[in-house]
Amino acid sequence: MNLKKSPLAPENFPKLPLVKGMLMGTARSQVKYKKRDDILTIIFEKNTSVAGSFTQAQIIAAPVLFCKKNLKSGKAKALVVNAGIANSFTGKKGEENTKKLASFTSKFLSCRQKDVYTCSTGVIGEQIPLRPTMKAIKSSFQEKPVSFESAAKAIMTTDTFPKGSGKTIKIDGKDISIVGIAKGSGMISPNMATMLAFIFTDAAIDQKIFQTLINLGLRNSFNAITVDGDTSTNDTVLAFATGKAMENEKIKPFSGIGDARLRKFREALEYVMNDLALQIVRDGEGAQKLVEIKVSGAVSSASAKKVARSVANSPLVKTAIAGSDPNWGRIIMAIGKTKENFSEKKIKIKIGKNLVIYKGSLAKRYSERRTKKYMKNNSILIEIDLGVGDSQSSIWTCDLTEKYIKINADYRS
Repeated sequence: MNLKKSPLAPENFPKLPLVKGMLMGTARSQVKYKKRDDILTIIFEKNTSVAGSFTQAQIIAAPVLFCKKNLKSGKAKALVVNAGIANSFTGKKGEENTKKLASFTSKFLSCRQKDVYTCSTGVIGEQIPLRPTMKAIKSSFQEKPVSFESAAKAIMTTDTFPKGSGKTIKIDGKDISIVGIAKGSGMISPNMATMLAFIFTDAAIDQKIFQTLINLGLRNSFNAITVDGDTSTNDTVLAFATGKAMENEKIKPFSGIGDARLRKFREALEYVMNDLALQIVRDGEGAQKLVEIKVSGAVSSASAKKVARSVANSPLVKTAIAGSDPNWGRIIMAIGKTKENFSEKKIKIKIGKNLVIYKGSLAKRYSERRTKKYMKNNSILIEIDLGVGDSQSSIWTCDLTEKYIKINADYRS
């Protein structure tokens, strides 16, 4: 399937800083993709900490189950990712194949199997052919290390561009790098999405603190995006901290959640997570417009998010946005079906700077022409004030076009 680069894509892959204590390799298994690498492997230095979060779907892919179990150890030596086959809904054999791939990797690297993390993305219901996959894994370890851009390309499926983000901060005068790569384009509606995201840092950080920071960062990043309202069986965010930039005896590892230096690290981490999440929405299958649904005046942030997600997931709202049609009645419908608390007499809706609904009625100075003109932009803001509280939340989404249907109708062909 040859897909044109999304019109919302960044112009270039970003220049990312080096993360000390890890080596990346890619290879071509030719299982699904004949002309590009589809296997990514990463080797980490000893004592690398790992944190993570996974799909909340009830049907969970074999690699996710495997990673969740391994995460209890809090340590990582290797990450293995295959693109093209999700190894989901594959029964006992799928679980056995996941373990065989991890066992093969652990023996090759002379490490514990529980320190190997495996991730898969692609078609659900198909088994991973072990022989070509193992051959590619071995090849990836033996080739020269690759760049973050090559790594990001190897994990793509219907993505139209590789996704990466990074930040460098100074802690006690020492450069600390945080870098992330991700894939995702469709089946995106987290509590997380078919998205994979991997974050790497050379900071030294306690695993429990690291896990807390990842959980906090998820709220406004990977758990605040939607493309089509469908939650994948394989959603995974894994974060690895090698500690190699803070080995100097004069630089102490982050000691606890109250460590003042941790604020700077958290801000950089959340920047990377938010940037990757937005890139996934920008690459929504068939997307032409990036849309923020911002809900305020709610009784709680959870209520605001539920309303925002309802509007963001509505096919009627999304197709209206695709056609630059300010059909505000569809927004009202999406709010009403949530059964959340709001005041019909106080509700306000703005599309860009255009006031559409004021105190429960069509605004006196509302201009259909101006609003329609605004909606021709490739970045749209819809603001909703529910009029019953002080809490707010945002969800990022994209429009729904004919191209989305074509991509998904032809996905397995």
